[in-house]
Amino acid sequence: MRSIGEMARDSGLNVSALRFYDRAGVLVPARVDPVSGYRWYGPEQLEEAGLLARLRRAGMPLADVRLVLAGWSAADTGLVRELLHAHLRRLERGLSDARTEFSALRALLDLRENPMTVPRTATAAELTVSAPGLAAALDAVRFAAGTDPELPMLGGVLFDIEDGELHTVATDRYRMAVARTGATGHGGPRVQIIVPTPLADAMRALLGGEGPVRLTVDGDRATLEAGDRQTSGHCLGHDFPDYRRLVHLPAGRRALVDVPAFRKTLETGPVRASEPHDQDGPSVTLSVLDVTADGTVALCGNDCDAGTHVAVNRDFLLQALAAGARDRLILEFGAPTAPLAVRRPDDEDTFSILMPVRLAD
Repeated sequence: MRSIGEMARDSGLNVSALRFYDRAGVLVPARVDPVSGYRWYGPEQLEEAGLLARLRRAGMPLADVRLVLAGWSAADTGLVRELLHAHLRRLERGLSDARTEFSALRALLDLRENPMTVPRTATAAELTVSAPGLAAALDAVRFAAGTDPELPMLGGVLFDIEDGELHTVATDRYRMAVARTGATGHGGPRVQIIVPTPLADAMRALLGGEGPVRLTVDGDRATLEAGDRQTSGHCLGHDFPDYRRLVHLPAGRRALVDVPAFRKTLETGPVRASEPHDQDGPSVTLSVLDVTADGTVALCGNDCDAGTHVAVNRDFLLQALAAGARDRLILEFGAPTAPLAVRRPDDEDTFSILMPVRLAD
């Protein structure tokens, strides 16, 4: 018998993936300790786990994986061969379709006079903002900044300066956060810079006082002065997505939540596990939410109706609640495929949105 750790080491499936596949009924341990809940796997299951890892790396849907595993040792391998062949055909069609669509998209981009993203601006600007206001604006969005090296334009906080306002924006594709604070001293054209997260963190460290601070933008360099202290650095040389196109959500159901109580509910209530994005990645813990008839937010486990509930990454939701910095926040639900918005009752310009997660099949 192999422990779950030994099985992970020998099969190439990590521990989180093995737990997920157990819950999904795909690779159930030969024995589970009734006291500790610890999983043990039989010798014959190592081959199944290796097969499962290969099928998942190839992107086979879980429903087909179940059938392949069930038929793998059968005398008649016709079903397994047909499932493999059918999946390969789907992949080939998908790749062909993707090539066609991307070629069309590249052609559209070449023809457009204006890019779909907001262009970087190299205009100089000097403005004054309050230290508490800028600190709050950074705190409200920092959690959503991206870390994917393949998307360097998302690895910072957008400073969008226009008409006496400074908007801070961060997104990693799966969530987006926006905040606003007042600014004085800049009456010129709109200025946008992407402050890399290390520089944004250094700026935040200077904002412990109550007085005003000065933000200076000179080309691709940003400087923040707070009294006799300052921090300065180069901004990211990329375009940032036009966030204003992404934050206008259709009206949905709203629920006012008591944040401390709701956090406790999320931390102790029922959860579901999403399917790992890849064989080496961990599964994601989901909270599945709905607004009941009396206007409260309810959580459900594996028995909920995917057609009426919204599933979100629980850790992302907890972070959004903390960034909301209020004892009461509004959760706004749309359709199960629409983003979940977390809003402040007293400040419509500071909010975050979380992309829903498709429930595992």
